[in-house]
Amino acid sequence: MPSSITPRDAAGVLRLGLTLAAAILIAACSRSASSAPDFADLADQVSPSVVNISTVSATPEAPAPVGDDGQGQIPDWLKKFLEQHGKNGSPGDGGQAPDNGGRDNDSGGGDDAGQDAAQSLGSGFILSPDGYILTNQHVVSDAKDVTVRLSDHRQLPAQVVGVDERSDIALLKIEATGLPAVKLADIGKTRVGEWVLAIGSPYGFENTVTAGIVSATSRALPDGTYTPFIQTDAPINPGNSGGPLFNMRGEVIGINSQIYSQTGGYQGLSFAIPIDVAAQVEQQLLAHGKVERGRIGVTIQEVSQGLAQSFGLNKPAGALISSVEKGSPADKAGLESGDVILGVNGQKVERSAELPPMVANVKPGTKATFDIWRKGKRETITVTVGEFKGQKVASASRSGGDNGRLGLAVRPLTKDEHQQSQIDGGLLVENAGGPAAAAGIQQGDVILAVNGTAVKSVAQLRALVAKAGKHVALLIQREDAKIFVPVDLG
Repeated sequence: MPSSITPRDAAGVLRLGLTLAAAILIAACSRSASSAPDFADLADQVSPSVVNISTVSATPEAPAPVGDDGQGQIPDWLKKFLEQHGKNGSPGDGGQAPDNGGRDNDSGGGDDAGQDAAQSLGSGFILSPDGYILTNQHVVSDAKDVTVRLSDHRQLPAQVVGVDERSDIALLKIEATGLPAVKLADIGKTRVGEWVLAIGSPYGFENTVTAGIVSATSRALPDGTYTPFIQTDAPINPGNSGGPLFNMRGEVIGINSQIYSQTGGYQGLSFAIPIDVAAQVEQQLLAHGKVERGRIGVTIQEVSQGLAQSFGLNKPAGALISSVEKGSPADKAGLESGDVILGVNGQKVERSAELPPMVANVKPGTKATFDIWRKGKRETITVTVGEFKGQKVASASRSGGDNGRLGLAVRPLTKDEHQQSQIDGGLLVENAGGPAAAAGIQQGDVILAVNGTAVKSVAQLRALVAKAGKHVALLIQREDAKIFVPVDLG
């Protein structure tokens, strides 16, 4: 027979269980504490490589960081994600802070700068022992004088070797040797969730250290689609611009450049330019004094689930071409509106935002292979990439839909409307309802194509929609943009 357990035995077992539980909890806490990053040692190691940058310019404000993408990635009517400077989306110029550089801070007149002189503060980091320094272009934009303050309190005048407005990168040079240079990271090893350290001069407070984690990588922003930003929650404020973002190995993974803010201050969304992008720009600035970028002349958009189903793709992926510039490299190579670019030179395009940087990195004049999805099958097209030379301005016009299954009232454009909009064919939406309205089609839109087939009459539109399945992709023109809109017909 089994022996019985006395109350004393039960109490002993209970005490033993509590003791074991306590031991396990203490061990877990010890492991957690021991795994916390040692920011103090890291800060001691890398801080000497970070510099403060102050400028004097003849204009009150520096221009906005990072321009349009040149590929038509995001139309103007969608560009509402970031504000600029002060109001603002950039952690740029801390012009409110005092000039700690020891220069004359009097802007009341009497010197050459006069009352129009503007002072700003930013950050940077030492790239090489012989005095090359990286920072943001908007930190030194329109600067008449640039001064670099080192961690040992030396102040040295800096020469602007070159700037690239598109990537918001500037390369400076100071006359010094034996400087503590940073180590550059292999950006491919950067992981979401890893600890990072930012060092800069927010509001003029030099060598301020803040920490956070990598929130996302390859983040596309409407104001900088050539740059696959690193998103972090490390606190970044005005004056941090141009400063480095370090990983826990003491390597620079990015240049702190922008913040998303409704107040001008930190709100948990900070963006850094990946160091591999910055290094490529630096090399071109040093070698040529400018940056060459490839372009093919297409407007693209994201492939949603509805568009993927409409085009017969297994999953949403790639960059959907909504328009092709006449006479462009893409046009000459045979790329068409409705093609989905799935890869460039063997590198997959998972999201539309990944395409512009890929094309930009191709040397102008060289050939690139584009893997595309066209009318239900894969094809490969070779494009001789052109050179990006300036901002492309899209032509204006509007877009539309059909009656029946779509729920639209449409009509052909008049002769005057054709001339004004420079659109061949197309149907103007006079009233929107049903599935089309639910998908976002609105009065004034012009329907250009259905599932890649150009539309020239109401009868043709109805016939195309009638034989479509449960999903249809409408190419419309609205204001300055052509976009595909997926419509669920049910």
